[in-house]
Amino acid sequence: RIEINGARNNRVYAKDIILKIISTLGVGAGMGYAYEYGGDAVRALSMEERMTICNMSIEGGAMCGYVNPDETTVEYLRGREFVPEGEEFEKRAKWWYSLVSDKSAQYDDSVQLNAYDLEPMVTWGTNPGQAIGISEKIPEPASNSDKDALAYMKFNAGETIKGKKVDVVFIGSCTNSRVSDLREACEILRGQQVNPLVKALVVPGS
Repeated sequence: RIEINGARNNRVYAKDIILKIISTLGVGAGMGYAYEYGGDAVRALSMEERMTICNMSIEGGAMCGYVNPDETTVEYLRGREFVPEGEEFEKRAKWWYSLVSDKSAQYDDSVQLNAYDLEPMVTWGTNPGQAIGISEKIPEPASNSDKDALAYMKFNAGETIKGKKVDVVFIGSCTNSRVSDLREACEILRGQQVNPLVKALVVPGS
């Protein structure tokens, strides 16, 4: 179980949360296990944000990732195509609520993070585990994989990520860029233009 509590800072998103988790635990920590995400910070996430975190569980080696069904889950499904209506919907919703993990449930491991401590995350290497907060410095390589990643990226340990030259901006995601992601990008970019030395790509989720 991975429990995240506390309020998020501005410009900290679901992708930052899952990158922090993977960089903390490692890309192979979840092998053979499922990740259950909980805590008040997770309960405050939208359904789309939960999907982003759960979809990237596999990047941490987990078989799957899930958030216990709650009111956010039920209201997300209410009125959607192929979802039953009226009494049948309420009957289904009652069953969905019954799937929540028991309070007495035992876990193979438990990890706790404070959402308030999180900041925008950036990968300095070639896998999601090689990630740091935007204000942090690139760490000393802990493995040959880290050394190869630094050489590939042409980065050095001890350098800061913030202020690095940007060549290409990709507004999209392996977890699918959703409408909410694109709207947020629009708010950030509103009234501005892409630097002529930068190539910017926008790829909506299919």
